[in-house]
Amino acid sequence: MNLSVRDTASLLAVSEKTIYRWIKQQTIPAYRVQDQYRFNRAEILEWATARRLKVSSEIFQEPEAADQPIPSLLAALEAGGVFYRVSGFDKESVLREVVDLLRLPEEVDRDFLLRVLIAREAIAPTAVGDGIAIPHVRNPVVLHVGRPMITLCFLDQPIEYGALDGKPVHTLFTIISPTTRAHLHLTSKLSFVLRDPGFRRSIERPESRPEIFFHVERAEKQLATARPRCVTGEGADPAPPAST
Repeated sequence: MNLSVRDTASLLAVSEKTIYRWIKQQTIPAYRVQDQYRFNRAEILEWATARRLKVSSEIFQEPEAADQPIPSLLAALEAGGVFYRVSGFDKESVLREVVDLLRLPEEVDRDFLLRVLIAREAIAPTAVGDGIAIPHVRNPVVLHVGRPMITLCFLDQPIEYGALDGKPVHTLFTIISPTTRAHLHLTSKLSFVLRDPGFRRSIERPESRPEIFFHVERAEKQLATARPRCVTGEGADPAPPAST
């Protein structure tokens, strides 16, 4: 949540008064942080695109990401960690456990992050089918962290998650990233790796951490030889409009 009201008004080429009016009408995705409103760059882009609003080209730029290399899926998973038998009896209690396990800096407000994740689920469940969910799958969770990370959690018991295929969720991947660019890249990689039979078997059992890392590394090497558009998302179908 790295945009202020002034930043958002500039990117959307409207007045700050208009932004506050949209907030009051609850039409624009906004978050209240210590008596100030904050906005997520990717959510604002998605929201504006769905409404065919003109946006400044600056919305696609992230100065803080310019010098950061494209993240490795394996490195992100090693940084985030793999956790087994995560407790919880419903979506909210599971997400609370997941947030507690995330390897975040001390200054990160975990309660706020939990509220963001729950609010996102209220808009649309992030289950992607076959018992897997990726909290905040369409938009990144952008926090002040030093490097991107993916936390893989295996639940102690499957829970109802509102998946389109009706299957309960047993596995969650939570992506935490310092930039939107890194988040989108990791999401693309994860989508590719989840189609790999060896990796899918390793999380369905589930296997040990070294075995899971082995399959991720192998699948990621295969991805390096695939068409570049599959990695970057170029040429892909646009994301569906956000709900309001």
